[in-house]
Amino acid sequence: MRTNPFFDAWLFLIGSTDDHRALDVFQYGMVALFWALLAASLWIALKNWREDPAQRNGTSLTVWICRLLIGSMWFQGCLWKLPLPVSGGFEYWTGQMGEHAAFAFHRALVKTVYLPNLTLIDPLVFLAELAFAISLMLGLGVRLVAWIAALYSLHLWLGLYRHPGEWPWNYVFLAIVHVLLAVYAAGRSLGVDALVRRRAEGSFFARVAALAA
Repeated sequence: MRTNPFFDAWLFLIGSTDDHRALDVFQYGMVALFWALLAASLWIALKNWREDPAQRNGTSLTVWICRLLIGSMWFQGCLWKLPLPVSGGFEYWTGQMGEHAAFAFHRALVKTVYLPNLTLIDPLVFLAELAFAISLMLGLGVRLVAWIAALYSLHLWLGLYRHPGEWPWNYVFLAIVHVLLAVYAAGRSLGVDALVRRRAEGSFFARVAALAA
């Protein structure tokens, strides 16, 4: 049960949420991974700040903070897809999509494909959300990953559109945020993408990397 955002954030940081406790032996492994990503994001931001005067401004700092927070959201979200192969929460909400998706074909897809194959789908969804978290927290391949995350959000929008306890605009807003992260190449603001582009500038690798970064 939520208390207030500051105390709940503290519980998340120390791994004392219900989602963390459900992980058993992996509880503090996920805590350590999050702290490692947080520390790496800060180090990457500071490195960019020192090396590139063009990024020493409030805009880059704001984009980094927003990107880090959205990445943290995905990290928190991936926790309740555990423990594998199928978590109770994931099974429940997939079932809700089978009842409340916007279109009949989507509801049928959930019931005939998703639900019978949860042992395959749950790990894939967990890895996808963890990848979103890593990409956004580090600023790595943000343009490509943000587009994928936007499509993923739209799938949630359609999948839970008729659910009485969900506000469909939540998922539309989530998709919009990721479209903006992609369009404005948020990884170039104090992220790994900025480091890669500077070091590979003018090379074939830089042209390839520009598609994702």
